[in-house]
Amino acid sequence: MTSLPAVPHSLPPLARLARPPRAPSSPPPGPLAAQLARNGSAPRPPGRSGVGGTRLLPGPPGPQPRTPGGPDARGRTGGPTERRRHRRGACAGTQMAAPVPWACCAVLAAAAAVVYAQRHSPQETPHVQYERLGSDVTLPCGTASWDAAVTWRVNGTDLAPDLLNGSQLVLRSLELGHGGLYACFHRDSWHLRHQVLLHVGLPPREPVLSCRSNTYPKGFYCSWHLPTPTYIPNTFNVTVLHGSKMMVCEKDPAVKNRCHIRYMHLFSTVKYKVSISVSNALGHNATAITFDEFTIVKPDPPENVVARPVPSNPRRLEVTWQTPSTWPDPESFPLKFFLRYRPLILDQWQHVELSDGTAHTITDAYAGKEYIIQVAAKDNEIGTWSDWSVAAHATPWTEEPRHLTTEAQAPETTTSTTSSLAPPPTTKICDPGELGSGGAASAPSFVSVPVTLALAAAAATASRLLI
Repeated sequence: MTSLPAVPHSLPPLARLARPPRAPSSPPPGPLAAQLARNGSAPRPPGRSGVGGTRLLPGPPGPQPRTPGGPDARGRTGGPTERRRHRRGACAGTQMAAPVPWACCAVLAAAAAVVYAQRHSPQETPHVQYERLGSDVTLPCGTASWDAAVTWRVNGTDLAPDLLNGSQLVLRSLELGHGGLYACFHRDSWHLRHQVLLHVGLPPREPVLSCRSNTYPKGFYCSWHLPTPTYIPNTFNVTVLHGSKMMVCEKDPAVKNRCHIRYMHLFSTVKYKVSISVSNALGHNATAITFDEFTIVKPDPPENVVARPVPSNPRRLEVTWQTPSTWPDPESFPLKFFLRYRPLILDQWQHVELSDGTAHTITDAYAGKEYIIQVAAKDNEIGTWSDWSVAAHATPWTEEPRHLTTEAQAPETTTSTTSSLAPPPTTKICDPGELGSGGAASAPSFVSVPVTLALAAAAATASRLLI
């Protein structure tokens, strides 16, 4: 019998428990059974096969004896010992065409032992720890001694041994990517010793706080934010005082870091004081503001701003808008408006302030140039101007070009020259009565008027010479 190699003692305990398979106790099947097993068939019982195509009657029901090496009731070939040998052949190297090296089996067994140890180790709740961005941190391995043989992992990935100081993990110049779940294992047994959930962030700076009343006289709201992120959870606490009276600040369910306060007394001269504090695991900060009721009134921008050209007026634009829907009582607390406009080709705005109404006509627009128009709103007496509305675009009316058509004139073919005093050249058809007395009709003769005038002028010149 071939001797099997011994299991290395350096493997984890669960890996050493994986013993090599024992040698088969029964002899291998005979040549006939082995050949039939390779061919995928087994010998039929005697008297059951037909000769020369003759079909035999089936035998009596019930279990039939199985030839060694043939298929069992489930169609499996080979005996139980052979099937067990086939299942163990991956690591034993028996009954295989290409045996797997024993070193591979050892690695697989060690990996299985590690997984088993990690899954069956007592799972403690991770210790949550916050550290400042850019700082150095040392993570101890629970209660393990300084010289204990341990291995550290972060989010399931092994860490380099040079990060260890004994059994402690040292992280320098923390970055945001250093956050995660750190776990410490015993190096030999892979027993979980300690877990740390590390968060990297910053302490909060002084928050930015502002309050505004866009629903005057119903109330006002306050909002806040941090000038720089902290990367870790923050807790805010807001306090509102009207004189010495504490007021309730209801959180806005739709907007983060905002709360609403209702006015208890209108036209009060008592100041409001709003304080806010912010804290996280790394630090604390706070700020406060004090104001009068009238100074924080600021409506929302006007809505539905529309600009249209005026027909037959190339320098006019008609602008309309609506009072902001959040302004609760425009009749009792009317708004005034401020309009600005400019052509897109220029950077300078033109302004118009309107004491009432929600429409205005621009009369000095450049013809054919696209304009951009915006509107702001303000309470007639108190507060500040709103932000600018959404921009509206429009181009003044332009007249459609007229299409002119001309008829082509036939070129003149007359080559004779005429005096500037002479009438236009004409032709005279002689009367038929002026023809010869022969009575026979002849073709009409044409006498040119310019020729007659030329002859008369020549006769006059000759008479002057004779005189």
